[in-house]
Amino acid sequence: MFRSCSLALLFIALLASPADAARPNIVIVLADDLGIGDATCYNPDSRIPTPHLDRVAREGVRFDDAHAPSAVCTPTRYGLLTGHYAWRTRLTSGVLWTGWDRPLIEPGRPTLASFLRANGYRTAVAGKWHLGWSWASTDGTPVTVASHDQVDYTRPVSSGPGDAGFDESFVIPASLDMPPYLWLQDDRVVAAPTGHTKGSQRRWSGGGGFWRAGPIAPGFEFDDVVPAVTEHAVAFVESCAAASRAGGEQPFFLYVPLPAPHTPWVPAAEFQGRSVVGWYGDFVMQTDWAVGRILAALDRNGLAADTLLVVTSDNGAHWPAGQIARWQHHANGPWRGQKADIWEGGHRVPFLVRWPGRAPAGSISNALIGLVDLMATVADAIDASLPPSATPDGVSILPQIRDPNRAPVARTLVHHSLNGTFAVRRGRWKLVVDNLGSGGFTAPAKRPPAAGEPGGQLYDLETDPREQTNVWNAHPDIVAELESALSAIRSKHRQAQ
Repeated sequence: MFRSCSLALLFIALLASPADAARPNIVIVLADDLGIGDATCYNPDSRIPTPHLDRVAREGVRFDDAHAPSAVCTPTRYGLLTGHYAWRTRLTSGVLWTGWDRPLIEPGRPTLASFLRANGYRTAVAGKWHLGWSWASTDGTPVTVASHDQVDYTRPVSSGPGDAGFDESFVIPASLDMPPYLWLQDDRVVAAPTGHTKGSQRRWSGGGGFWRAGPIAPGFEFDDVVPAVTEHAVAFVESCAAASRAGGEQPFFLYVPLPAPHTPWVPAAEFQGRSVVGWYGDFVMQTDWAVGRILAALDRNGLAADTLLVVTSDNGAHWPAGQIARWQHHANGPWRGQKADIWEGGHRVPFLVRWPGRAPAGSISNALIGLVDLMATVADAIDASLPPSATPDGVSILPQIRDPNRAPVARTLVHHSLNGTFAVRRGRWKLVVDNLGSGGFTAPAKRPPAAGEPGGQLYDLETDPREQTNVWNAHPDIVAELESALSAIRSKHRQAQ
């Protein structure tokens, strides 16, 4: 349970100006590996019922051309919270592979949470962190290359949510299939991982109950994690509502990076067998349930009208061709590829926004947007200024939220895959550089161009949305233009670090 609002916070809230009282609450729910084709509001042929996601779409704006900054999880989380692409940190490919990895968010880097806290918001995160930590050793000094034997789990952990601007936190350190398996609350380990799990002994490619071997805390149960995260998120909403009823006017920011439906696919007993898409479908239904619980908490506390709610995903679904054939379900919709790939299925994600009275209900936007836009958008929504260097990769999409029919802003968006392959998108054109493969899970991941072959991949998404026809050789002018644009973005960002 999140701790109650302190008297000091209530006092600050009571001193807030009338303008502060009008600022919306912000709730961002980030699903993990949820495909754009899983939600029936995007894919009427989805074989998985998602009534709560559908409700958000019905009551808000559905963005059809939204993209995660990466096709895998850690770099997307970094981009969402900082407004910066993660490829200009040390993480130029891959993810953080354990919960002991050192922090990715640089000291002093503004985040969405620190920005909102500085603007009078009460901030909290419940879910999967997966952005690294500074663990303490048995003598209290920071562990630079952490492993289980080096860590003193009784000491506070730094460089986590608290240092990133969150007043309150209840998280697992990384993905639910990565050790150590434990809870951290307000940057302290709830129970040390004194046990050991041999892992699920299942193949990663098979999904299902896969998790890696490693230390585990007493009582840590994989199928309890999504319910626990959801209940802590709901408890935070209830606590903020109680503070408001007591006379406070402090708005809140709640970030809910759900650990589902990423592997291990471990739906709670009440969801098992409810879908026709196996454990994955059941876990998607539980993910949808979690969204519904948060919606219900906002509703019963009279907060829905004053809350800007975003529901999205960190990348596409891990759903190869064999799963499509087996279950007759297209988790990534009509898009080519899957999680980790540079193709659209890797990074085109659901993105739903509900803000009653500001976001027209039941509307659709075709604007090209990214999760890196959230920091600039939130700043715009609360009418607060960001330093120009705070979010160089994002732009405010508030105009598109308020008027989904508004002409999209001309922009260039960068995509990035598991193995570090780059793509750049501008309007109808998408360029993949130096690779004729997927860049991710779909084979071949890396295929450098051979003599006489195109130097990469160019697709006209207007006429070829499924990326079937490489038109690199037919449009050398477009190739040159997009290569130049990507080079300029990468060069600018090196200078900005």
